[in-house]
Amino acid sequence: MTRRFRFLAPCLAALALGSAGVVSAQRAANYADADETRAALARAQAEERAASQRAAVLERRAAQTTQAAERTAREAAALAARIQHSEVEIAAGEARLALIERQRAVLRVRLASKQQPVVRLTAALQNLSRRPLALSVLQPGSLKDTVHLRAVLASTIPQVERRTADLRGEIARSRALQQEARLAIAGLRASEEQWTARRKQLAALEARQRLESREASGVAAREADRALALAEDAQDLDALIGRLEQAGAMRKKLAALPGPIIRPVRPAESRVMADAEAAPAVDAAAPHDYQLPVMGRILAGFGAVSQSGLRSEGISLAPRGLAQVVAPAGGRVAFAGPYRGYDRIVIIEHDGGWTSLVTGLARVDVTVGESLVAGTPLGVAGPGRPVVTLELRRGTVPVNPLEYLG
Repeated sequence: MTRRFRFLAPCLAALALGSAGVVSAQRAANYADADETRAALARAQAEERAASQRAAVLERRAAQTTQAAERTAREAAALAARIQHSEVEIAAGEARLALIERQRAVLRVRLASKQQPVVRLTAALQNLSRRPLALSVLQPGSLKDTVHLRAVLASTIPQVERRTADLRGEIARSRALQQEARLAIAGLRASEEQWTARRKQLAALEARQRLESREASGVAAREADRALALAEDAQDLDALIGRLEQAGAMRKKLAALPGPIIRPVRPAESRVMADAEAAPAVDAAAPHDYQLPVMGRILAGFGAVSQSGLRSEGISLAPRGLAQVVAPAGGRVAFAGPYRGYDRIVIIEHDGGWTSLVTGLARVDVTVGESLVAGTPLGVAGPGRPVVTLELRRGTVPVNPLEYLG
């Protein structure tokens, strides 16, 4: 009868697979439930496709550009898009691992509930199968009882085989999940290595850009000082944006002048000053190819009311720690640096009187006065669980940026 128990040996040997963990548990992201995990995976996969398409478009534009400075800027934007692509690949891998771990946890519970009865039963049957028939005759009771017991055991074995068929199937499923976890971890590591390599490429490209633009560093430094002075005087972000808009309008008016103008007798009557102090004209056309500055889920939408009772004038995004932050559209940097209560911020002036404000950066890689193309790397988000906000204004009026995404 010993050979009849051979079918149970793989089951008993593989039960350890149900209780043994793999390193995937240490790599999987934390989600509230399976539905949230699947939603995160679907979102990451959609963002992955979008980032890949955007990077391909930027790479084509960079290849078609003949002007060196613009080509370098577009190459940096394409690299930033590839970095964001790697980030969402990592997010997708983590969500995939989390789903696998949830399935493994459910399977471990089922295997544990079935493990003890099977172990006790097979141990008892193994002991009886090793007992010689002659020794059974010497035990109390009649030979008829012994023969009856052996007959019962013989009919029990097929039943045990049928009842353990589903257990063997679940053990096979456990092995398959373990292999899926190994493949997911390998893909996740590859994405992380690619992300690191692309970050190094972007750092080298930005260093080259800074060397090429050293001749303009003096003008940029003076303009940055003026922007910092405006930030010190402004009471809040709304006031800062208003002051920057006035300064931008003045700069455009002065740039449009044909040449030196004789000082008027009454400076207050200067048409340039009057025009500069007026609100800038706003074109109806929104910025071209508008996009979100980071990849991540939306924490608060436009117009959402916070616990303090304040209404949001933009949207708040939850990216990965140290996520790449890019310019939502082309334009000119009006402010870049720390601002009280918002970490580091970047304010971008677009054509037609539109303005974008990005807050929550841990590092800023652009300077005041710098011209940006859509997707230009602005810096990185903070570590841990950062929050990056985006505001889009048409003149001085906040609008929902999600309505203008390209």
